[in-house]
Amino acid sequence: QVQLVESGGGLVQPGGSLRLSCAASGRTFGNYFMGWFRQAPDKEREFVAAMSRSGGNTNYADSVKGRFTIGRDNAKATVYLQMNSLKPEDTAVYFCAAGVTSLDSTAPLQSSRYNYWGQGTQVTVSP
Repeated sequence: QVQLVESGGGLVQPGGSLRLSCAASGRTFGNYFMGWFRQAPDKEREFVAAMSRSGGNTNYADSVKGRFTIGRDNAKATVYLQMNSLKPEDTAVYFCAAGVTSLDSTAPLQSSRYNYWGQGTQVTVSP
């Protein structure tokens, strides 16, 4: 079992930056690939970014490429999402998620691949 707790959300103006963190507790963090998803009001949850167990492989949604960066610190059992050049359409609840794999290269886009989810943190981008 893995417990995930997100932090760092808030209100930011368009063009601004935020850094989300997700602290994990439980089993060995390095065994998990990690991902960030988001859900806006009245919309489906969507993939944002993912990183493999050791951090060597990443995937991003087209809508955030070049603006968001996922990172992880296995010693601190934490995954990050640095968000720059934020837009109003980035407004959503952001969730971190973890999944187990034996392959170090795995960084899935599909939410069904993830076994554990945090409670989410609200990000609002507004003037």
